[in-house]
Amino acid sequence: MSQANSKKNIAVLISGRGSNLQAIIDAVEGGAISASLRVVVSNVQSAHGLERARKHGSEAVFLDPKAYPARMEFDAALVDLLKSRETDLVCLAGYMRILSPGFIRSFSGRIMNIHPALLPAFPGLDVQKKALEHGVKFSGCTVHFVDEGVDTGPIIMQSVVPVLDGDDVETLSARILKEEHRIYPLAIQAFVEGRVKVEGRRVRILKT
Repeated sequence: MSQANSKKNIAVLISGRGSNLQAIIDAVEGGAISASLRVVVSNVQSAHGLERARKHGSEAVFLDPKAYPARMEFDAALVDLLKSRETDLVCLAGYMRILSPGFIRSFSGRIMNIHPALLPAFPGLDVQKKALEHGVKFSGCTVHFVDEGVDTGPIIMQSVVPVLDGDDVETLSARILKEEHRIYPLAIQAFVEGRVKVEGRRVRILKT
C-alpha cells in the first residue's frame, strides 16, 4: 500500500451515538491522524454521530435504507457516495449493517472495523455478555480489516483488558471502550502513513 504520498480521505460509517467517531474526530483535529474526515454516513437518521460530525464541520449524510428495495442497491448507492468523496479508507464505527460483497470488493483492503472483543473469540453481537458468561480472564478490542465474513478479516491491532471479578456488561464495556478509542486512531494513522502490510492473514505494522 502506498498511502503516504498525499493526504488521504477517511469516511466513517455509523448507526448510533458515534463514540469511536468522536475519537477519530479528536485525533484528526489534534493531528494524531494526518488525514481528512471527508464524510460521515449513517443508515439511521436520528444517529447522534451525525450531529457530532456536523458540530466539527464534517459532512454528515443520512442514507435511507427504505429508499432502496434491496441491500445490494443500498450498498451500491453508498459506494457511489463514498467514491464521489474520493474516499481512501472506510472506517466502521458502530455501523449495524452487514456490508454486501459488492461493497467490500469496491474498497478491498480499505475497510476497517473496531470490535469489542479479542478476535477470533466472540465475533458478532453481545460480545461482552458472552465473555462474562464464558468466564474469560481477559477481553479487549480488535481493529481488523473487513472481509466477507462476520468479524473474520485480518487483525491489525488489539488491546487487552482484564475481566475483574465484579464486572458486569456495563463496567466491562466501559473499560473496553476506552481502549477502542485509543487504538482505532493508531491503526488508522498507520494505514494513512502506508505502514500497514497485509501478508495473508498476518498484518504487519512497519515502524516509522
